[in-house]
Amino acid sequence: MGEIKLLDCTLRDGGYINDWNFGHDNLVSVFERLVDAGVDIIEVGFLDERREFDINRSIMPDTDSVGKIFGELDRKQAMIVGMIDYGTCSLSHISPAKDSFLDGIRVIFKKHLREEAMAYCGELSKLGYKVFAQLVSVTSYDDEEMLDLVRLANHYKPYAVSMVDTYGLMHQNNLMHYFNLLNDNLDPAIGLGYHAHNNFQMGYANCIAMLANKIERTMVVDGTIYGMGKSAGNAPIELIAMHMNHELGKDYRISQLLEAIDSNIIQFYTPAAWGYNMFYYLAASNDCHPSYVSYLMEKRTLSVKSINEILEKLEGEKKLLYDKNYIEALYVDYQKNEINDETDRLALGEALRGKNILIIGPGATMESDAVKKKIIHYVEEEKPTVISINYIPKSFRPDYVFLSNSKRYLQLATKLSRTSQTIIATSNLTETTTGAFAYHLNYSSLIDPNTEIIDNSLVMLLKALIGIGVNKVQLAGFDGYSLRASNYIHADMEYDFIRKKVKYLNSYVIDFLESVKDQITVEFLTKSHYEE
Repeated sequence: MGEIKLLDCTLRDGGYINDWNFGHDNLVSVFERLVDAGVDIIEVGFLDERREFDINRSIMPDTDSVGKIFGELDRKQAMIVGMIDYGTCSLSHISPAKDSFLDGIRVIFKKHLREEAMAYCGELSKLGYKVFAQLVSVTSYDDEEMLDLVRLANHYKPYAVSMVDTYGLMHQNNLMHYFNLLNDNLDPAIGLGYHAHNNFQMGYANCIAMLANKIERTMVVDGTIYGMGKSAGNAPIELIAMHMNHELGKDYRISQLLEAIDSNIIQFYTPAAWGYNMFYYLAASNDCHPSYVSYLMEKRTLSVKSINEILEKLEGEKKLLYDKNYIEALYVDYQKNEINDETDRLALGEALRGKNILIIGPGATMESDAVKKKIIHYVEEEKPTVISINYIPKSFRPDYVFLSNSKRYLQLATKLSRTSQTIIATSNLTETTTGAFAYHLNYSSLIDPNTEIIDNSLVMLLKALIGIGVNKVQLAGFDGYSLRASNYIHADMEYDFIRKKVKYLNSYVIDFLESVKDQITVEFLTKSHYEE
């Protein structure tokens, strides 16, 4: 039976959490605890020539920098490796292994780069390094592509080939399919590795499944302290070590790993928590890049059901190669739900034309007693027709509720079913069993496909009102955007992207109001950045 080695990549994969800024004392402490725990292979960070040397960070521009951080430390029997994302560190930044603190280098690459990446691995081998070929998103390989990778590996003969479950998609059946395909075809001198992510909480279980195989070649299993790592995190090395002690006769000192959790790692857990959550579950269950999920969730306009339905439309190679334009097109297409709204527009026009209309928004100023009193006084004195947007005020009952956001509609559905507001909804919304829409407006006719945020709800309602002949409105609770803690009356209404786009969001509405000033008069009853 071949050797079985435990590899820790906390200082590399864990660095995605804190931009590799562990601090020098932590870098040294984690390294020494891993050595004292008896971990076989320790990955000390990334080699990336685009980054300047920083003694506090485990991302370094060249191999010489590794020695500046770790060179005085006692490695004992541990193999020390670094990682290169193929294309980010040229050979000119790599000293020969005899002059380096590193024993090995792991090279990650996507399958379409396998020819040139494996050739690069061959050059690193010539410099004396034990080279690991890390197959990013291994589940994207079909059998023919994997056998082509095997051909390349058998030619360049790296120390090991590792299956990297980048998006945590693997269960034991497909893990063992790739395991057997590689084990049956790789040169016997080449080791076989596995790097897990925990989107399905399968990282530890899959490591156990792999370790249960008795094979002649070397096996390498990755983990990180406390599972610290990118996205849903990694298989926790303290659990893998415990299993290997119990089942494989190893003698890893678990107490050192637990001390590292307490002294070095737990401080990074809050607020940048890693590990299993719904976000990464959605990505893994749809076999797709997590950025597709984050893009849709940041819209804050979609229910989880709708997000899943859009993700199901992803096809082929696009699933794991993130394309913002592609997901935007799917989002817009999903939302359209084209309808003929002519009858509803005519009826809404008859109901609203000539009325004094007050539109209420969910701005943070709506929490102010002074603002509430001002609005209530205006309503009592002027008797306007009140339309609220994607929210229901507590202080008074609007006559109409305009709904354009699926997520907020679902949050309001129960309340709407218990009250008698008339609902004006865009066609991207589907009625629940507890509610009915009095007026249904075509979504695609109200959005602005030529701007970054295509579905601003205020702009959409104003377009609809202009279209039915309304020529004047008052606005209250439309504060516009600022860098304050919350721009909305309820914190859970906040959009994640607002702080990055305050100026753009305000200027977009200001420009829109300017462009329609000859069609509709818009006055502000409460203060707003849209007046600036």
